[in-house]
Amino acid sequence: MNRKNFIELMVGSGALISAPLISIQSFAQTEKGGKKVPGGIEELKADVIIAGGGVGGCAAAMSALRNGLKVIMTEETDWIGGQLTQQGVPPDEHQWIEEYGATQLYRDFRTAIRKFYKTYYPVTEEALSIENFNPGSGNVSRIGHEPRVSLAILNQMFAPYIAAGRLLILTESKIISAEKSGTQVKSLHTVMLRTHTDYILSAPYFIDATELGELLPLTGTAFVTGSESKKETGELHALDVADPDNNQSFTVCFAIDYLPGENHTIQKPEQYEHWRTYHPKMTPPWPAKQLSLFYSSPFKPEEPKELGFNPEAKSTAPLLNLWTYRRIIHKNNFRPGFFSSDITIVNWPQNDYYNGNLIGVSEKEFKAQVEQAKQLSLSLLYWMQSEAPRPDGGRGWPGIRLRKDVLGTEDGLAKYPYIRESRRIKALFTILEEHVGKENRELVANPEEAKKAAVFTDSVGVGYYPIDLHPSNKGLNQLNLQVLQFQIPLGALIPQETENLLPACKNIGTTHITNGCYRLHPVEWNIGESVGILVAYAIQKKLTPREIHADSNLLRDFQQLIRSQGVETQWPEDSSK
Repeated sequence: MNRKNFIELMVGSGALISAPLISIQSFAQTEKGGKKVPGGIEELKADVIIAGGGVGGCAAAMSALRNGLKVIMTEETDWIGGQLTQQGVPPDEHQWIEEYGATQLYRDFRTAIRKFYKTYYPVTEEALSIENFNPGSGNVSRIGHEPRVSLAILNQMFAPYIAAGRLLILTESKIISAEKSGTQVKSLHTVMLRTHTDYILSAPYFIDATELGELLPLTGTAFVTGSESKKETGELHALDVADPDNNQSFTVCFAIDYLPGENHTIQKPEQYEHWRTYHPKMTPPWPAKQLSLFYSSPFKPEEPKELGFNPEAKSTAPLLNLWTYRRIIHKNNFRPGFFSSDITIVNWPQNDYYNGNLIGVSEKEFKAQVEQAKQLSLSLLYWMQSEAPRPDGGRGWPGIRLRKDVLGTEDGLAKYPYIRESRRIKALFTILEEHVGKENRELVANPEEAKKAAVFTDSVGVGYYPIDLHPSNKGLNQLNLQVLQFQIPLGALIPQETENLLPACKNIGTTHITNGCYRLHPVEWNIGESVGILVAYAIQKKLTPREIHADSNLLRDFQQLIRSQGVETQWPEDSSK
């Protein structure tokens, strides 16, 4: 595909609508740069180039800036924030998040969200008195909130650095190629999708914070995809035969509210008849049609489970009410009448799309797969409006309204798909199920050691979440495994060969199995933040990350540095009780 057709394809998606957050000219002036490179393309320089403005990318940018570096960050859409914003995924977090188990910067970010609501929204007196206020009062997240609020907070955090000319954020920007010499990345070539302007981005260091690990093939950095085999990893739940094309489903999320007595039924989607009769073919079998209130048990996929759905009820106990599951606004938290309805995000088993793969495909195929996933999401919406069962025996909730404004798109669907699995670097160290999985650990460690996850002497962070693998594009049903409070080893963040490129998203040294617990919001943030500090430390010491990792004294010094900046490297004793 030529460059012109590529740009037309990307812009034609309808998700790209705004300009960069700072003028490129002013940033170039602060760098004494803006020179032309061979071919007439302007070169922009910084200390570090971050590709991808998602959770990990933003955290990496913030910590690099905090440590005195100049940063350029690119982002394909017009919203930075990744899962928190353009993907529409309320934070998935562990039960200790308010006290420990995350970086101080991440907790400051969460505090700022709560302060934003309490300052600018008509929050009730009761809600104002709640220290750990949850705007959505949902089931999944302890701080369910609107994507635009996350975007506002991130922009506030970056504003001083933008004003000082130390940060350039190139939204609607796509990296299309890279220049590499030996084990060193020299530059990236990015194209502005709206203006069709090209830039060469040069720096001593590069960070891949893209959702699919897109810099890895462009820079020749060794990586793996899909599922490893038991022979390769020894993992208890690995496949018998490796399958590099087996990847988790992705989801195009959307937001809805509910206005009883009104009719907001959308036009019947083109593929609705296909999806309303579609019964997924999986192993173990999926128990019902895709558009239904039945799904496979997370811990025992062979057992069917029923979900509840009632936008007029507080609860559908003993069934989980999907209405409150990922709710981001609970109207009762605000002055009576201010919100006419709750607002909830639809990221459910019913709109997981597993009939295609996004890794390693052409831009044309990527767009086609996302369009198919959008048709599934719209079909789910139409099914809820017209056919979903009601407690009174009727069918459909026509008062359900698609809230296009919540995610800032014309079609009402998220600007970018929620991607659970990426290319993964071949790292100095690979995190295996035996390091973090409760059942697997009991088989490889003595009884006392098996009570905790593996201890990593090179830890640069912590995390916790079940190994949560969603159904795959190869027909494998979901897998949900218990884990222990784990650490993030520095060795998993360093590629085996490429010296000046580091991962900051779902592309670290995990396996298909362990990716399932290292891919959530606070862990991705921690990875990005630690990587940003690592780049600053490496530049200061004039050493590579691999050299820092290999020297025990340097490693201890670096760990002391990140701890001094609020990064926890181990869990408190007895914190799991």
